[in-house]
Amino acid sequence: MLIEHAGKRPTIDPTAWVAPDATLCGDVTIGPGVRILHGARLVGEAGGAIRIGGDAIIMENAVIRASAKHPCTIGDHCLIGPSAHVTGATLEDEVFVATGAAIFHGAVLGRGSEVRVHATVHLRTRLEPGALVPIGWVAVGDPARTLPPDRHDEIWEVQKPLNFPQWVYGFDRSTPDLMRHVTRRLSEALGAHAGDAVIDG
Repeated sequence: MLIEHAGKRPTIDPTAWVAPDATLCGDVTIGPGVRILHGARLVGEAGGAIRIGGDAIIMENAVIRASAKHPCTIGDHCLIGPSAHVTGATLEDEVFVATGAAIFHGAVLGRGSEVRVHATVHLRTRLEPGALVPIGWVAVGDPARTLPPDRHDEIWEVQKPLNFPQWVYGFDRSTPDLMRHVTRRLSEALGAHAGDAVIDG
């Protein structure tokens, strides 16, 4: 399904293929030879651009998102596995993101890097070219430290100053009633989808 959002329509190279039950919404550009498989969702929120390079593959039920503050670029010959989640990140060429992995806002994954099953690359984290994040591990920081999930205190030591609520939603972590502010702002932004128009379904 192709959806116009905030005056922007997806553009798809004629050599690409998008499954009929995938969704492309807003400012989404699909390059040559790309394959978008069943159930995938690519959503460019108002002012947020998604760019998918040549011969990339987005597998079943993957979610790719962008916002005005956090565009998303996936380079040539990248593979995004089933149920993976990539938001507002930059993936250079030949990056592999495995099943169920999560890549957050402002992350940069260098050429040929791998993020294995259920691993996480946290916001504002930079993976060097060829880097590997093992199954279930967490990469955090710039340059990235890659740690197993049972070392939460060490992960948090790097993650806390990255200030997820401030970077993503514009509110410092210490804001009283933080989640009330976050959900109100996010609800307002997502309300813009009420004016969306299906252009091909």
